[in-house]
Amino acid sequence: MTATMDPGYPAGLDPADPVFALHEGGKLEMRSTAPLRDRADLSLAYTPGVAAVCTAIAADPDLADRYTWTSRLVAVVTDGTAVLGLGDIGPRASLPVMEGKACLFKRFGGLDAVPIALDTTEPDEIVETVARLAPSFGGINLEDISAPRCFEVEDRLRRRLSIPVFHDDQHGTAIVVLAALRNAARLTGRGLGDLRVVISGSGAAGVACARILLAAGSGDVVVADSRGVVHADRAGLTPVKEEIAASTNRLGLRGTLAEALAGADVFLGVSAGRLGEEAVAAMAPDAIIFALANPDPEIHPEVALRHARIVATGRSDFPNQINNVLAFPGVFRGAFDVRATAITEGMKLAAADALAAVVADDLREDYVVPSVFDERVAPAVAAAVAAAARTEGVARN
Repeated sequence: MTATMDPGYPAGLDPADPVFALHEGGKLEMRSTAPLRDRADLSLAYTPGVAAVCTAIAADPDLADRYTWTSRLVAVVTDGTAVLGLGDIGPRASLPVMEGKACLFKRFGGLDAVPIALDTTEPDEIVETVARLAPSFGGINLEDISAPRCFEVEDRLRRRLSIPVFHDDQHGTAIVVLAALRNAARLTGRGLGDLRVVISGSGAAGVACARILLAAGSGDVVVADSRGVVHADRAGLTPVKEEIAASTNRLGLRGTLAEALAGADVFLGVSAGRLGEEAVAAMAPDAIIFALANPDPEIHPEVALRHARIVATGRSDFPNQINNVLAFPGVFRGAFDVRATAITEGMKLAAADALAAVVADDLREDYVVPSVFDERVAPAVAAAVAAAARTEGVARN
């Protein structure tokens, strides 16, 4: 029998495709937690009863955390310029990803989230819009905003707002990478200080990974982009790359990514570039390869394993999946639990340590980072983040 297309579908879209079937109508809905069975319920949930709550919050704005949903509500904000591996597809096309992010917040962190796709790419407009929306939310998750604008947007919002602001493409990736690398180093009998790391990619994830690895005590970090190794004498560096050049590459390496990998202990790929097998073969013994480009890793895991002891990707169909969902639900949960005013570097480091510790004695080459479905992950990360927030003086509870 020949299948017929649903006439309501655009040409080329098959309504029987399970992907489109799952997304039809979107992946989110709002559900009331207040019963509305009769006039008495209505008078409590809405007028006249609600006026007493509004008056109390007007007198003490902190009461909004207790008597509204802001204490569990995250804004997932994007401009659609760097969506997954799809690039600049615009705000409307980004919504399925932002809805998915909200689903993950609920499933793994017990938090509600609202996707907000902005029809602007101007940092001033993004910052101003988010700042004006902020009273409705307990935290801001910036998502899929292209570099280098993402650094400016996050920095300005963090300075302006007294709620957590977190660019997941930067810090979620960095936290999970650090956790996995701590365990990989331990498995090979080394510490972070013994490792020379080469990062392919100087966008949001590459810069954040370089920063967190240096803060955690990595031996040396070299960052390479499409023009080769980032170093202080290279012309035309952006301000962000100038900062990275000043704090990395202690050996003063020049040249290509492949040249920098000679004798390196770790390859961390967070770009769409490809890496030849000969470059991997030149790495140090017991090499560690995190090839995180999606859907196609910088080097295929089967090839990487011919030369490396430990291999991780961003994909779910290979072992050691480095996925941001291991970090951001617990980070926000912990920050919300203590009503933190910010997410600090110490909180990110604590999240990485807690995530690494979940693996514990089960550590092995194909298990340096937990499964995204390990129910211990988010509570462990949340507890560590909350404790760090108190230590760093940003907790209000």
